Amino acid sequence: MSELEPTQNVETPPPARRRRPQLPRWPNTVLLVLLGLSLFGAGLLTGWYMWGVGNTFAAQESAGEPIQVSENLTRYDVPLDGDPALGPDDAPITLVAFSDYQCPYCKQWHDDAFERLMQEYEGKIRFVFRDFPLSNIHPQAAPAAQAANCANEQGAFWEYHNALFSYKYDFGEQAYEQYALDLGLDAVSLMECLRSGRYAGEVDADLQFAAEFGIRSTPTFFINGIAVVGAQPYDVFKQIIDLELAGGLPKGE
Repeated sequence: MSELEPTQNVETPPPARRRRPQLPRWPNTVLLVLLGLSLFGAGLLTGWYMWGVGNTFAAQESAGEPIQVSENLTRYDVPLDGDPALGPDDAPITLVAFSDYQCPYCKQWHDDAFERLMQEYEGKIRFVFRDFPLSNIHPQAAPAAQAANCANEQGAFWEYHNALFSYKYDFGEQAYEQYALDLGLDAVSLMECLRSGRYAGEVDADLQFAAEFGIRSTPTFFINGIAVVGAQPYDVFKQIIDLELAGGLPKGE
């Protein structure tokens, strides 16, 4: 899970008129599943966590174990802000992802869970993608996000989105152009759009919102407002979605 480093300078916009619920900071997080440990550099400890107020979900002792649900479930009001969405507007499940194309954990979730969820719950999930490029550690995350928005002008956001997560050509202008060519898009127009910075402000607005909201790592998800942090496996998402569809989760605060 990639984290926003404290040295990154994020300018916080003026507070909204209506105060949105804030995600708690790390001291108040609740451990959901510790799936694996990895060491980076001088010993960066990584894992997967669920954020929420109170014992939203108790820790799983082993993979595949049923999730334990607390009555103190918190649901967050996450504006969709007109970002790209896949699935019907009236789907019973809205799954919002804050993600970074250059984040390996975001790619892992995309490869392991995204298509399976959209296929198994066809017509039941509205998936919304919001950009959270951690540019201090992923220098191509913001340009990649802008390129995807440029592809959206040609009606090919999701095709380009999937191409970026393939990592076939890595990142950089040559890669962005080649992805467009592979998809049969107007590569000249896409590159003109990218170089103009037409969507730089939109991508940055998502980043600013996420930082203000309290999101500190990628990927971070909200399932009907329920926060799930990290590249949680398909089974975790399936359990939460099944419980939600069955009315088995509290309405939350």
